[in-house]
Amino acid sequence: MPPSTLVLIPACNESESIGPVLAGVRRELPDADLLVVDDGSSDDTAHVVRAHGGRVLHHPFNLGYGAALQTGYHYARQHGYELLVQLDADGQHDPGSLPALLAPLQPDASGTPAADLVVGSRYRSGTPPPTSRLRRFGSLVFSWLVTRWTGYHITDPTSGFQAMNARALDHLTLDHFPEDYPDADVLITLARAGLRLVEVPVRMHPRLKGVSMHRGGRAAYYAYKMLLNLALLPWRRTSPFRAGRALAASRGRGDRRGSAA
Repeated sequence: MPPSTLVLIPACNESESIGPVLAGVRRELPDADLLVVDDGSSDDTAHVVRAHGGRVLHHPFNLGYGAALQTGYHYARQHGYELLVQLDADGQHDPGSLPALLAPLQPDASGTPAADLVVGSRYRSGTPPPTSRLRRFGSLVFSWLVTRWTGYHITDPTSGFQAMNARALDHLTLDHFPEDYPDADVLITLARAGLRLVEVPVRMHPRLKGVSMHRGGRAAYYAYKMLLNLALLPWRRTSPFRAGRALAASRGRGDRRGSAA
């Protein structure tokens, strides 16, 4: 029996672009469940998702990209999904690369997968989408930091095109997950916890509609926030409530699997 897979798409006012993304996901992963976290949209994003047969979870107002991912991660854990793959709603992430993202999560002959989290890199496959020199320089800096810190060669640490297994979800639904820009700091945190990271080439395109969340002054804020997070990582302490939450979540998953059987 193939593992249960959830496709997670965070979205905010993406009604003009999300339709082709959903159609592509259905084409590539027809047996996967589809979840869109509507992060306070004021347009018809939710209507478009339902028209394509997807499930929608609503935030009453915009909470940020990281918060939308957290909502999806918790949903995946609560419903016992074994695999999760995430992509953006703006058309930048090509659904044709979904099978390549999921492949390293499949068990080998010994029953062990090659990775717990897979990062899709635009820089390992052909010509990446055009970007500013400043953003490319920033990506190179964070790539160097993540590679040196984790021991894994990561060329695209800001990529939100990712796949993961239940072990990674167990870590991502605990404390310290950033509500705005979960990128290099999350990869380093997972590697420090002993999770295996793999990067694979994927296709990315210029966004179909709208504007990037890294535009203008936000790019400078992103660099400041990420460097600050990385500087504080060695002193970050585990929440005293983490063990209790992990135990409660584990029991909840066991109850759901038992009732499903």
